[in-house]
Amino acid sequence: MPEPETSKPEAVAAPAHPHARTLKRLEKSSGSLAAQAIARMDETLPWYRAMPPENRSWIGLVAQAGIAAFTEWFRHPDAPQAISTDVFGTAPRELTRAITLRQTVEMVRTTIEVMESAIDEVAAPGDESVLREALLVYAREIAFATAQVYAQAAEARGAWDARLESLVVNAVLSGEADEGAVSRAAALGWNAPEHVCVVLGTAPDGDSELTVEAIRRAARHAKLQVLTGVLGDRLVVIAGGSDNPLAVAKSLIGPYAAGPVVAGPVVADLLTATRSAQAAAAGLKACFAWQDAPRPVLADDLLPERAIAGDPSAREQLVEEIYRPLEEAGSALLETLSVFLEQASSLEGAARMLFVHPNTVRYRLRRVTDVTGWSPSDVRSAFTLRIALILGRLAEGDLPA
Repeated sequence: MPEPETSKPEAVAAPAHPHARTLKRLEKSSGSLAAQAIARMDETLPWYRAMPPENRSWIGLVAQAGIAAFTEWFRHPDAPQAISTDVFGTAPRELTRAITLRQTVEMVRTTIEVMESAIDEVAAPGDESVLREALLVYAREIAFATAQVYAQAAEARGAWDARLESLVVNAVLSGEADEGAVSRAAALGWNAPEHVCVVLGTAPDGDSELTVEAIRRAARHAKLQVLTGVLGDRLVVIAGGSDNPLAVAKSLIGPYAAGPVVAGPVVADLLTATRSAQAAAAGLKACFAWQDAPRPVLADDLLPERAIAGDPSAREQLVEEIYRPLEEAGSALLETLSVFLEQASSLEGAARMLFVHPNTVRYRLRRVTDVTGWSPSDVRSAFTLRIALILGRLAEGDLPA
């Protein structure tokens, strides 16, 4: 027996678009609308006319994609639309660097105005209000998409800049600063100021990005250039634009956590900032030995503690800046200073030991201050001078016979 024929199910036709005539006319007009938008930009936007041809062509593609995306929006008004991908995905990522957010808003506004002015021509009779309402909704969504694209680009640039800045700060702190670090700093807007110093202290708990931003605000207020970062538990600031490191540290001290804040000496540029960073790091390590140290404090004010803690640069600095100049000024100054310190800073006691008048001792001590910058009558300075004398004698003992 022949098998009974089975009827095939008929294909269900897709429902017709409620505004099919308008949709068809919109599809046909998309090319001319894009051309009108480009012409309007060339007529009203000076920045567009000044752009290189390649960038203008990319903007033209964005305008065409925007109109095509609106057509799809109108075809499927209830479907989710990834506008940022449909419109801005046609242009390379570099376009967000070539044109600003303000220029992009002007471009989008011009394109929407051209489409709005053509509604009466494009819409089928009776569909004008429907098309106008769809365009208003689309304009809102494209505005959000524009903001999202530029926000993502800004976040990406910010993350990349943060990585670059961290590399520069770490290179300076570790003594590995080279021309590569200088180039990275230049990419971050570092304009090679003449005076540079490094300020170190403890980083506060919490979001390091907030700390870095607080440093930047303080630097802008103080008219300083800064490269900064949180490395471990330390907040590092490389500051440029002032020859007064103590004033720099005072202007930036707000974001630092409780504890010592040490400013390294001023150096000429970023390449030599390692010396300032190493002095500040040694000072931060030795600062706890001086319980009454001011906050902030200069690394050079911590020379005796740094020398005792084993910092070779501090030992060398004490010998070269205090002991050697006194030695060159004559043995009388070294002898008088040594006796004065041994006699508990007593003028009369030192005079008796040296068989001279107290006024002679007083005169020689003033000469010590002139030569070294440290006053023997000040307790803190006397401590520094004593350490310098000890280190100088040790250095003399190390010389070959």
